[in-house]
Amino acid sequence: MSFQFTEEQIKRYSRHIILPEVGGKGQKKLLDSKVLVIGAGGLGSPSLYYLAAAGVGTLGIVDFDVVDFSNLQRQILHSTDRVGMPKVESAKKTIQALNPDVNVIAHNEKIHKNNVMDIIKDYDIVLDGSDNFPTRFLINDACFFLGKPLVSAAILRFEGQLTTFDYRDKNNSPCYRCLFPEPPPPGLVPSCQEAGLLGVVGGIMGTLQANEALKLILDIGEPLVGKLLVFDALHTEFNVVKLRKDKGCPLCSENPKIKELVEYEQACDVRF
Repeated sequence: MSFQFTEEQIKRYSRHIILPEVGGKGQKKLLDSKVLVIGAGGLGSPSLYYLAAAGVGTLGIVDFDVVDFSNLQRQILHSTDRVGMPKVESAKKTIQALNPDVNVIAHNEKIHKNNVMDIIKDYDIVLDGSDNFPTRFLINDACFFLGKPLVSAAILRFEGQLTTFDYRDKNNSPCYRCLFPEPPPPGLVPSCQEAGLLGVVGGIMGTLQANEALKLILDIGEPLVGKLLVFDALHTEFNVVKLRKDKGCPLCSENPKIKELVEYEQACDVRF
C-alpha cells in the first residue's frame, strides 16, 4: 500500500477494512472524500452521524438555524444543553467527539443564488436535507451545472422519499425537475408544524442518504439513480418507482429552458 493507517484507525475502521468491497483502499477513499450535507436537521443529523462514523474525511454542513426544543424529537446531533446554539456548531461538536479524523466545515449561512455554487463546488457529493422547495430547486440546479452527484430525501408525517441524481452522467440520470418541473403552489404541501412527523422516519431516510453517499464514494452496489424509493412507516413498506428522463425537462433535456440558476420566492414550507 502507498498509504498507512494509524493503529487507532485500523481499530476504528476494522469492520470496513475486512469487507472485500471496501478494504483498505476503500477506506482511504472515504478518508479522502468530501461530502456536503445541507441541513443539520431531521435528515442531516443521521446522515452526518453515519458519514462521520464511516470516516468521510471532510464533511461540510450548511444551516443557518439554531437548536430549538422542538428539534430534539428527531434531530439527534443536538442536545438539550445546546438549545439556542447554531446548529452547525452543535453538529460540529458532536461529530468531532465521535471521530477526530473528520474535518468539519461549518457553513452558518442561508443557501441562495449568489453563494450556492461557491459552497458546493469543492465537494464530491451533496446530500439535500433542506426544508423548503425553493432551496431544493436551487441545490438541484447548482449540482446539475457543476456535475455533482445529489442525494435527495424528503419526509413528512409517516412517509419518506429518497432518490439519487448522478450529474456526472447527465445523459443517463434524470434530474429533480424531471420529477418536479417547478415548485408546488403555496399551501399545497403542509409543513411539519401543520402535519407532524414521526421522528424516526427522518432517521431512516437520513441513514439511507448516507448509504447512497458511501456507495457513490466506494463505487459499489447500485445507487438509486433513475429510481424513487418511497417508505411507509405505518406499514413498514418500501416501494421503488422508476424515474425516467423527461424529454421536455426544462433543465436536462436537449433543449433546456433553464440555463442559469433560478431563485424562487419562499412559497411553501416543508420543514424537516
